[in-house]
Amino acid sequence: MGVGVPSRIPGVMGSAWRAALRVAGDPRTMGVLQAAPRTAAFLTHANARTAAADVDDTVVPVRPSPALAAQVLLDEVMIAAFRHPRLIPRGDDYAKAAADLLSTRAALEAGGWLADPAAYHGRPPAPDLVVRRPAQVPGMRYDHVAFPSAWEPRPGEPGRDRWLSYSANRTAHAWVARARHDTGSWLVCVHGFGMGANPLFDLNAFRATQLVRQGINVAVAVLPMHGRRSGGRAPGEGFMSIDLVDSMHGLAQAAWDVRRLVAWLRADQGAQRVGIFGHSLGGHVASLVAALEDDLCCVIAGIPVVDLPDLFRRHSTPAIARQAEKHGALGSAADDVHRVVSPLGLACRVPLEGRFIFGGLGDRMATFGHAHRLWLHWDRPRLATYGGGHVGFYWSGAVRRLVNDAVAESGLARAA
Repeated sequence: MGVGVPSRIPGVMGSAWRAALRVAGDPRTMGVLQAAPRTAAFLTHANARTAAADVDDTVVPVRPSPALAAQVLLDEVMIAAFRHPRLIPRGDDYAKAAADLLSTRAALEAGGWLADPAAYHGRPPAPDLVVRRPAQVPGMRYDHVAFPSAWEPRPGEPGRDRWLSYSANRTAHAWVARARHDTGSWLVCVHGFGMGANPLFDLNAFRATQLVRQGINVAVAVLPMHGRRSGGRAPGEGFMSIDLVDSMHGLAQAAWDVRRLVAWLRADQGAQRVGIFGHSLGGHVASLVAALEDDLCCVIAGIPVVDLPDLFRRHSTPAIARQAEKHGALGSAADDVHRVVSPLGLACRVPLEGRFIFGGLGDRMATFGHAHRLWLHWDRPRLATYGGGHVGFYWSGAVRRLVNDAVAESGLARAA
C-alpha cells in the first residue's frame, strides 16, 4: 500500500503533508543531507593523498584546513542542487540509452572514427549570417552575437533525429566585449555547466573587464543546450541526461560552434592572435578545440572536466548506478563513444609553452583528478592549484597569476 495523505488531515494540513512527501522524495534533499558526511570522507582521503606525494612527484598534496572543508561542503551542496528531478532517468530510459550507445559505437567504429577521433570533426567555415545586437551590463558594453550553428550529426547516425529536434539549439550565441583600442588579440571563453543565460555572470566569470583593459577582445560562447539554446528545458539537460550519445553530440557541436566563432573572428573581425579559455564543462570544450584548431596562441583549461562518462559514474546515486550498470548505460560503450570528443585521446596542437591548467584540490564537482589527467596528457604544462572547491578559483591568487601569465606570454596582452 502506498504512502498517501491520511483521510483525517484535510485542507492546508493535507497540502503540507503532500509537500513534505515531495521534498523527502526529491533527490536534492538526500544530497544535501549527505553533504557533511561526504565532506568528512574527502578530508580523510586528502590526508592519505598528501602522504603519497612524498614518494610520487605526479601526486599533488592536499592540505586540509577549515577553509578547504567549507568549500568542499559548498561543492557537495551544489552537486545536490544540480540533481533536478527532470534529469533523473526513469523506466526504460536506461535500456534506450544503452541501445543508443551500442548502435553509436558500431557506427563510429564503421566510420573509422574510434581509431582516428580527430577525423570525426569537420572544419567549420565562418558563418555567412551573423546578427549583432549591442547591449550592456554594469561596467561593460558588449554585443550579443548570433549565427546558425550548421552542425548536425551525420545522416543515419543514432540520435540524429532527437538532437535535431532541439530547434533552439540550432542557433549559436556569444557575448562579445571589445577592447577600446583593438590590438587584434582575442580570447574565446567557454562557460561551465548551467551557465550561458546571463551575460553579466558569464563575462564576470572570466574577468572580462580586466581582460578588455589589457587590450584583449573577449568572446564568451554559449554552450549547446544552455541559455537561449535550451528551448525551455532544464539548463544543460542535453549534457546531463543518462543518454551519453546526446552528451557526445553536445560536445561535438560545442567544439564546432567555438571553431566557427574563431573562423568568423579571423575572417571578419581582424583577429590576429586567438587564445581559448574554458571553465569546467567549458574546460572540456576548450581542451578539445585545442586538439582540433590550428594556430591558437594559448589554451587555458580551468577546473576542467575531461571525461563525462567518469563524471556521470562518480555523481550517480547508488540507485541510478545500479540501473545503469544493469543495462550498460554507463559502461565501456559510453567510454568508446566519448573517445571521439575526449581531449585525452587527441594530441594538443597548442605548443607546450602555451598550455595552462588550473584546478581546485577540493573540487568535488569536476574533481581535481580530471585536471591532473589532462596535465599528464599535455606533458605537464604550467599548472596552478588552490586549496578550494569548484567555484573557489574566482578568489584564488594563484589562478589570477596563471591567467595573467598566459595572456602575457602568449602575446595576447602585448599591447596593454
